Amino acid sequence: MYNVKTFNAITQDGLDKFSDKYQINQSDNPDAYLVRSANMLEAEFPENLKVIVRAGAGFNNLPIERLSELGIAAFNTPGSNANAVKEVVLSMIIASVRHLFAVAKFSANNLHADISKMKKIDPRFKGTEIKDKTLAVIGLGHVGSLVANAANDLGMEVVGYDPYLSSDAAWRIESDITRAKTLEDAIKDADIVTVHVPKNDETTNLINDNAIKQMKCGVSIINYARLGIVNNQAVVDALNEGKVASYITDFGDDILLNREDVVITPHIGGSTIEAEGNGAIRGAKIIQRYLETGNLSQSLNLPNMNVAMNSPYRITVIHKNIPNMVGQIATKAAENNFNIDQMSNAAKDKLAYTIVDFSEQPTSKLLAELQLINDVIKVRLIQNK
Repeated sequence: MYNVKTFNAITQDGLDKFSDKYQINQSDNPDAYLVRSANMLEAEFPENLKVIVRAGAGFNNLPIERLSELGIAAFNTPGSNANAVKEVVLSMIIASVRHLFAVAKFSANNLHADISKMKKIDPRFKGTEIKDKTLAVIGLGHVGSLVANAANDLGMEVVGYDPYLSSDAAWRIESDITRAKTLEDAIKDADIVTVHVPKNDETTNLINDNAIKQMKCGVSIINYARLGIVNNQAVVDALNEGKVASYITDFGDDILLNREDVVITPHIGGSTIEAEGNGAIRGAKIIQRYLETGNLSQSLNLPNMNVAMNSPYRITVIHKNIPNMVGQIATKAAENNFNIDQMSNAAKDKLAYTIVDFSEQPTSKLLAELQLINDVIKVRLIQNK
């Protein structure tokens, strides 16, 4: 029996995906954690923990380096909330050009207002259409590619920029979308700029004073990616100067408060019933696959490994990526009189992962000797049931 501990509200759709081999929230020393936004950066992890899955796209709430040192596999579920974010971004694009938030606020205080009967009309009441406007999409991954294609289908001129564009993502982008070679080329003629990149050292403050200077006057900026990718102080300065017309973001900041040219939503981009269900369902599948077979795909800290489990017993070894580790593992098996059915190894940065299959059940002595090899982090035995 495997034990899973959840954090935050994990949807029942996801929990229902666990087989009867699993108990949910019955142990404080579980095999797996399934989390959403819970901050795990300072958490103390139990000795039995083998895998942690973030049911969502981001993973800045997980201490990846420390999990690696403990031999705990880490995953997220990128793309599970991509459609949710796409839809809210499209709604914000339309809201920005039609000034919907400002006019709705006006109507709330002037219940019988009707612009067809008003002698003096606020210019904001006559918005513009998104058709033929230029949208710069910065980042063309799961969310960005969906935003780009949807905007393109709505008649916008879409310019995409992503220096790390994968071949898979490239195929997801419609052929008539312009691919810019630099950030400056993407944003220089844009009426609206929307960012969809992960947050890291390279993308923090990506939209800064210098980037805004490259944009044309009257641009609108949308940030439904991560706090800090857009420099909020730079945006406020540009709003005050009239360079930027409006700023819509999913991340609150004190300097953005009480401004009519700023719209803040409370981190709702990926928060839909469907997105939360998708993330939980994918998270449950990842946990079961890793615990029951040792196979993994798109782990945050371990290499891809997909080895058919045809033998009754499997040992997985998480270890540092150093020479002769595979040789040492094979030697220990031979010294304990075990024949190896198959053996696979792969590496990702400083970590490596080895799978060894056996026809006979490995002894506790073999497991202990493998664990004692220098730079071995975690050894696990899996039985094919």
